[in-house]
Amino acid sequence: MPHYVVLAHFTDQGIRGVKETTKRAKAFREMAETVGAHVQDIYWTLGAYDVVLTMEAPNDETAAGVLMKAGSLGNLKSQTLRASTENE
Repeated sequence: MPHYVVLAHFTDQGIRGVKETTKRAKAFREMAETVGAHVQDIYWTLGAYDVVLTMEAPNDETAAGVLMKAGSLGNLKSQTLRASTENE
């Protein structure tokens, strides 16, 4: 399954509700699973990005759909990188 690295920033709305961020992460994981994607890790980070996550999805369209749905909630803006392992 293809791998993705997602780099995200909180929006103004997202930072105002930052206390709910772990609940939102759980909901994101569950939503991703319903379409066959799997969130491997979520990291809250210091520096240029607020959140970095890794995930797998059956294809680019599924990954894009999951991330667009998450983005439509207004808490994050993200940039997605398709990643390949050494063997790939």
